[in-house]
Amino acid sequence: MTRGLFRIAAAILTILGSILVMAPLTGQAVAQPSGAGDADQQIGIPKFLKLSLDSVTPTAVTTASDPVVTVTGTVTNIGDRVVDDISVRIQRAPAVTEPGGVRSSLRLDQVNYEVVGAFQDVAERLSPGQRKQFILTVPVRGSDGALEITAPGVYPLLLNVNGEPAYGTQARLDDARFLLPVLGVPPSGGSEPAVPAAPAPPVATTVLWPLADRPRWVPTEPAEDRGQVLLTDDELAASLGKGGRLDQLLGALENEIGADGARNRTLARSLCLAIDPDLLLTATAMTDGYRVLASPSDPDGPTRDGGGAAQARAWLDRLRVVAAANCTVALPFAQADLSALAAVHDPALTARAVSEPADIVDRILGARSLRGVGIPDSGSIDPIAGGLLRDQNIRTAVLAETAVAEQGTAGAGGADDLTQDPSGAEPTPAEPARPEVVRMPDIVPAAPVTALAETPAGDGPGSRPDPSLHALTYDIWSATALAAVGSNPPTPSFTPARVRYDVTNDSRTARLQDALGALTWTALNPRPDRPRAQLLVPPQQWGANREEAIALLRQVDALLTGGMATARTLPELLAQPADPRPYEPDHLPRAVADGVPERFVAPIRDQGARITALSRALVEVPELELTPTEYVTPLRDDLLRALTLSDRRAGGTAQPDVYAQRRLDRTASTMDRIYGSVTVLPPGGVYTLASEQSPLLLVARNELPVAIRVKFRIEAPPDASIDDTGEQILPPNGTRSFQIPTEVNDSRNLVIPISLTTPDGVALGNATSVSVRSNAYGQALAILTACAATLLLLLAGRRLWHRFRGRPDPADETFDPEVQRQVSRYRRFLARAVRRGEPL
Repeated sequence: MTRGLFRIAAAILTILGSILVMAPLTGQAVAQPSGAGDADQQIGIPKFLKLSLDSVTPTAVTTASDPVVTVTGTVTNIGDRVVDDISVRIQRAPAVTEPGGVRSSLRLDQVNYEVVGAFQDVAERLSPGQRKQFILTVPVRGSDGALEITAPGVYPLLLNVNGEPAYGTQARLDDARFLLPVLGVPPSGGSEPAVPAAPAPPVATTVLWPLADRPRWVPTEPAEDRGQVLLTDDELAASLGKGGRLDQLLGALENEIGADGARNRTLARSLCLAIDPDLLLTATAMTDGYRVLASPSDPDGPTRDGGGAAQARAWLDRLRVVAAANCTVALPFAQADLSALAAVHDPALTARAVSEPADIVDRILGARSLRGVGIPDSGSIDPIAGGLLRDQNIRTAVLAETAVAEQGTAGAGGADDLTQDPSGAEPTPAEPARPEVVRMPDIVPAAPVTALAETPAGDGPGSRPDPSLHALTYDIWSATALAAVGSNPPTPSFTPARVRYDVTNDSRTARLQDALGALTWTALNPRPDRPRAQLLVPPQQWGANREEAIALLRQVDALLTGGMATARTLPELLAQPADPRPYEPDHLPRAVADGVPERFVAPIRDQGARITALSRALVEVPELELTPTEYVTPLRDDLLRALTLSDRRAGGTAQPDVYAQRRLDRTASTMDRIYGSVTVLPPGGVYTLASEQSPLLLVARNELPVAIRVKFRIEAPPDASIDDTGEQILPPNGTRSFQIPTEVNDSRNLVIPISLTTPDGVALGNATSVSVRSNAYGQALAILTACAATLLLLLAGRRLWHRFRGRPDPADETFDPEVQRQVSRYRRFLARAVRRGEPL
């Protein structure tokens, strides 16, 4: 009886478990793509399998390639139960016909992938944590189960994995999407000939090759930087060393074009190295030895020796060779946010961030980089930033094509026009949505940004439209795809909201395929409304490895050698005549959200003003190696590093904000310490003046390694007059005594406040006070002295008057006669002795 009830209960539980599992699996029949932000998990659907793409051969199909495509992937059980009868198949959607389709096609539902291949078994069973690799080979065309590709194009493909989880039924459990560029259809095994791409004018192609890194310099007093610099960590040593990110990016260039560009001069002509000057300064400092924090989260904690001096030296030597033979252009210092920099409105910071990077690159690499080009990391600028660039003689801004719009269309639904979901989910497109493609010049010719220099009067640099600033725009779809290549891929701010998703859910191979397809699309799809040109711009802190970078370079080379593209240098691109049509900046709210928060602007402006005031007070001494400019420049660099856009688009802004605030706090404390190093020394005890006009003796000390001009600020009390000594110079690392002309008209003790300032009136050091005691009696002493002198003159005159008249002075009548006789006798004795010459 009991056993029977137990069996009935077990059966009921089994049925209920099957129903609970089958319901979500049935609803998953049209699942979201793996790159869509884990939509299944967002609505509570469990995940059982993870499908990742490992390799695609060939990465791009040509008329000379094999007539089959081989796909390698891995299926991993990420659930909490076994999955049986696992199989995969490949599906194909129609070729992408719009430029935005290289992104939007990756979010298509499964039903849009109309060409369906046959399922291939992968594993009979996978337990939780187990994985199984598979190889899937499909013909390009001409047989059952083929991809049925009959014309060149960029084709979206989908890998679909089915399985039966425990307590469930057979269902689609995951998928992986990627693009397959087809430059030409190879001949099939039958009688079908090869199909090359349709004749079209070649695409003028230019590629920016970024070399940048996040700021790692720990703010210290500039004098300390002349020894061993202090870095936050030693990750840059690994990046510059063998197998590191920057080593691989440089190695890919050396592999494809040669160190001197002679291996492939056509490909080399299309490339231009975009280099962060802060990276070069840091790597150069590393070559002389450096220290790193034992814990990056504790900037005041212990340090240790860095181990990347040799790696930095070798990497810089290689880069010098490549830069000498190829185009180079400087990025803004430390990938600074130009809009935030314009809001700070500090001319010295602006020059350091925008104008001086080219000089830094030239000095360190021994090359001649391009001038007059601004390349903001965000791909966009606001009107104030446009005025900033213009004022720094920047004639061209390299921007995403959605950062400028034809006049009259801005604000009518930008490419990143967003509405925020109250639940905090990914923003959704606002209505009305912008069309898939913005009709505007892509590369040729450059679009003049006439409104970029417009700012309210007195609100920042620039006050009227300036047609001398032009926007050189690049395609956002290829830039978005290139940004997804490699490790820690960000989604650029200019990527429209409707196609934003977490690309880290896709495998690196899938993201590489998407980039190959995106940079190929323009060459395969000539359009009358788009110029035959493309500028390829990866993110500045790019995470592509050597193999991925080589694959992208070879794809560009395949387009060049196949006659589908032609190399165009960046100088040639910049020399194109400007389009006379007016343009104005488009509003990109996500660029603002991804930028440096406004709360950092005022503190950075304040510290910049303190640095400027200090630099004006410093004096260059010819015999000293350290100049005032060299002393204050690291201080400005630290402020620019606080404005960096590095890592602000790779998973939130909390950590970048922490680093920026920590850097700003340390810079502020460094400035406090510097200003406190120049002070007047407090005298011990009470200072006594010998007379009412005795000078006041003071000693000033300068602990800075540079000379500085100072002024004494002395608040004289009413009974004292202290002269202004004007500007004085304090020697570096020394003291100097000063005699301050002082007049005190009172004999009481006085307290005189004394401090030092810069010539501009900025306070230096700590104010002190001097207790002064004077021997002067003031006006009473002067009257008594005058009266005594007058009386003395009167008495002396009376005596002389009586003597001239031969009369005794009446004052002598009061003497004793005997005393007078003795005095007369003594006088005669003296007179006689003098006449005879006798000794007295």
